[in-house]
Amino acid sequence: MISRRSFVVLAIAMTSLAASPILASDEIRSFTPADFSAAQKAGKPILVEIHADWCPTCKAQAPIISELRKQPKFKELMVFRVDFDSQKDAVKQFRARSQSTLITFKGGSETGRSVGDTNKGSIEALLAKAI
Repeated sequence: MISRRSFVVLAIAMTSLAASPILASDEIRSFTPADFSAAQKAGKPILVEIHADWCPTCKAQAPIISELRKQPKFKELMVFRVDFDSQKDAVKQFRARSQSTLITFKGGSETGRSVGDTNKGSIEALLAKAI
């Protein structure tokens, strides 16, 4: 039988894991300059999505990107979502003129971008530029 002390230690450990900043590999992160900069400095492959919830093209891109990210070659890809309507400074920082813009980075270098693309093959080729 589990002792009260063991139970408390286990409960604390599980709470710590649940609150951990470690994110699932398939999670899309809301863009913050600090997190983006840290990912760049770490040399991570990065996709920045300039996204709007009301955008039909963005909605069409989402399941394609989700499916592609399940491939082993994209397991390290970090995805940052910039809200087109509420994060105007970030939209300007990335020189994006419209929602549905996808931008890839390998560390600190931009490797490619597309606007309004909903073709799985070309999105896959774009993501591959970040690897």
